[in-house]
Amino acid sequence: MGAKEQIETGETALGIEFGSTRIKAVLIDFDGNVLGTGVYDWENQLRNGIWTYGYEEIDRGLRGCYTSLRENVSQNYGVTIHRLGALGISAMMHGYIALDREDHTIAPFQTWRNTNTQAAADEMTERFDFNIPLRWTSAHLYQCVLDHEAHLDKVDFVTTLSSYMHYRLTGRKVIGVGDASGIFPIDTSKMDYDAHMMDLFDGLLAKQGYSFRAEELFPKVLCAGADAGFLTAEGAALLDESGNLEPGVPMAPPEGDAGTGMVSTNSVAPGTGNISAGTSTFAMIVLKKGQTLKKLHREIDMVTTPDGAPCAMSHANNGTTDLNAWVGIFREFCELMEIKADMGDLYQKLYTHSLKGDPDCGGLLAYGYYSGENVTMLNEGRPLYARMPDSRFNLANLMRANLYTSLAAVKLGMDILTKEEDVHIDRITGHGGLFKTEGVAQKYLAAAIHVPVTVMKTASEGGPWGMAVLAAYRINGVKEYDSLGDYLTEKIFAGQEGITIDPDPADEKGYEAFTEHYRAGIPVEKAAIDHLHW
Repeated sequence: MGAKEQIETGETALGIEFGSTRIKAVLIDFDGNVLGTGVYDWENQLRNGIWTYGYEEIDRGLRGCYTSLRENVSQNYGVTIHRLGALGISAMMHGYIALDREDHTIAPFQTWRNTNTQAAADEMTERFDFNIPLRWTSAHLYQCVLDHEAHLDKVDFVTTLSSYMHYRLTGRKVIGVGDASGIFPIDTSKMDYDAHMMDLFDGLLAKQGYSFRAEELFPKVLCAGADAGFLTAEGAALLDESGNLEPGVPMAPPEGDAGTGMVSTNSVAPGTGNISAGTSTFAMIVLKKGQTLKKLHREIDMVTTPDGAPCAMSHANNGTTDLNAWVGIFREFCELMEIKADMGDLYQKLYTHSLKGDPDCGGLLAYGYYSGENVTMLNEGRPLYARMPDSRFNLANLMRANLYTSLAAVKLGMDILTKEEDVHIDRITGHGGLFKTEGVAQKYLAAAIHVPVTVMKTASEGGPWGMAVLAAYRINGVKEYDSLGDYLTEKIFAGQEGITIDPDPADEKGYEAFTEHYRAGIPVEKAAIDHLHW
């Protein structure tokens, strides 16, 4: 069956992922081949001290992204999408969305980027003896409790963006276990919220005078492949403004971008790992059976894969935002000089030129902190660029330092896992737009973590492709394969080849020197936060 016939008969799976700067849709066949894509660009806003997206913009972005996909398919195949075989929604993890009993949103959407939850996260971490990061949904909820926010009198449902959109499309209050592990700690033996910690949390809520139980507010936890409901008529109308899409599409459990990143890099088996590089950058390392960390680390999240395996996560709030801003400056320069420059060419040329820089970036130092950074324990951000009088300030080092720093905070977390916790990593796969320019960021990442790094051909498709694969697994893979890992290895990634780069000793030495500068400069970043307020 050809691609056109597959689309016409609905032998397809669609994944839609709400990323930080782009909502993207990827339509695949049941072998994982991409049939069509759609995009909608957006950007979070800092409103009243909260990083957020308006709820109207969320709906507009969903429709705009699907319209882009629909037009892409129509242009390439001359057909209109009427039916889908499966559908899944994924989104940036964590954050806070609250609804009342009438399904009205009663508080602004707080994204993962917010760091206004320090008091809540600290108290919960101490009470649970388990790291609760500032961006977790339960930390946002408890901070609202500590602040006695008025909307809590009406709260009936608290969830993440992926689960919220899934509810809008299906009427089901559910969530994939990977995304759920960014709401509250998961008991991987039961694939549900940890009952003991939930009792402790309810005690904290009661102490503040609230009678609701957190478990009753959170969505139900589901593993990959589970029945997560079907697209309703209302959901189809919300998704497809043309009215052509038929309801009844089987839906996969909604997942977070960390989980879809693991799927898109075939990194769900113990000993495997992936690094997703985007607006935020995070590393996910799947622990071997029975393995636990020796002690609590505030820099490390303990989460799960989409099928519930324990996973150590080094998550940096700040990734490529400042890197992208610098590329934008060079675009402006080209326009000033009346030079026609394609953005893709600019990225490729600037990234590649960085390879001519010094392994230690010539003594240049950058912090792309647009928001607080949990890895370095800073609750706000100030983008900074610094150098010594004798630093080798040139274009190659400028770009190399920008690329290094986009991975630097994640490296600090990875150093904890590999150097302090003796976590062994068999292989690392990189994905996300940072790796689109072949052999550059991949080379630097290998040097940063001292492990060979592989990038697959699907790397730039990233999370939405991974969500589409999870949707396909929901309707056929779960019946035919013993596990999600087997399905990925034996069907989706069978025959796929990637490019692997080993660490270069000179780059490793240079990145370690850059990391020493990065650690030493953190008080400078803190001083900027303390003193720069215009």
